[in-house]
Amino acid sequence: MLKVIISTFLCVFIAELGDKTQLQTMLLTAKNNSPILVFIGASLALICSSVLGVFAGTYITKYVPPNYIQNAAGILFIIMGILTLLNKI
Repeated sequence: MLKVIISTFLCVFIAELGDKTQLQTMLLTAKNNSPILVFIGASLALICSSVLGVFAGTYITKYVPPNYIQNAAGILFIIMGILTLLNKI
């Protein structure tokens, strides 16, 4: 159980470092000069999006094997990376 919690934490934490959400959070903190309020709002947003991901994952894996989901996610990330490099996103 603890292994799942730690691996999930590390995966999400590393994925979120330096992404658009973190940059937007820094901008909102600087703009509003309310770090605690921005932290609360950002934390609630991450919790809500995580809840959606958990429920979607629970539902989808009843019908689609996890390795298909993993492969599809990998392909989508590659496509998004290529589009980003080509300035299409």
